[in-house]
Amino acid sequence: MVKLLIGHKGSGKTGQMVQLANDGIATSNGSTVFINKNQRLNTELSYRIRVICMEDFEHITNIDEYIGFLYGIISSDHDIETIYIDSILKHADVSLGDLPVFLNRLKGIAENYDINFTVSISAEKEEMIGVDFSGCEILN
Repeated sequence: MVKLLIGHKGSGKTGQMVQLANDGIATSNGSTVFINKNQRLNTELSYRIRVICMEDFEHITNIDEYIGFLYGIISSDHDIETIYIDSILKHADVSLGDLPVFLNRLKGIAENYDINFTVSISAEKEEMIGVDFSGCEILN
């Protein structure tokens, strides 16, 4: 399942995602991964959540490389239950135009590996032209 938190910058998506991750780890039977642009959230997230800072992987510059990066994370831990991706438009030069392909590929990964993704996007639904929201749950 792919869950989306959408809305413009400053609308509280990151705080909501941190709360979801911290609440979810309490009942999780598997691993949780939180991908963030920088180290800013490390102290806000439970120590049981694996935090990945994208600033440490500056050479990931497009959605193909980003998807490969996700496969690498998944292959290193077969117990991953949930992956949170905060502010995807700030990672790997992902743009609004990339979202249709990116989200479709993410839905495929979620289905094939039984992983839940929660992704925050700094845009309104109307701005995401071409995105197929079927198979996605919008949380806000």
